[in-house]
Amino acid sequence: MNYFTWKETGLTNDCESLEAMASRFEESAKLMRHMAQEGFKLEKNKNKQLISHHDPEIFEEWGFISEEAPYRQLTLITN
Repeated sequence: MNYFTWKETGLTNDCESLEAMASRFEESAKLMRHMAQEGFKLEKNKNKQLISHHDPEIFEEWGFISEEAPYRQLTLITN
């Protein structure tokens, strides 16, 4: 029997058929396109892919948690 190993594990690990895998990829692509329309960007930094948004309120509205260093997340309060 001919076969090859599928190495991606995070997105399709629980899928039990090729149709389920295709559906998962389609759902993910739809979400990524919507994120791009809302102003999210993909940045590459030291072989990492980071998803960012210039507006922290929109970032938070989507339910994301910033991975910035804590000192960069602080908002200065002026008196």
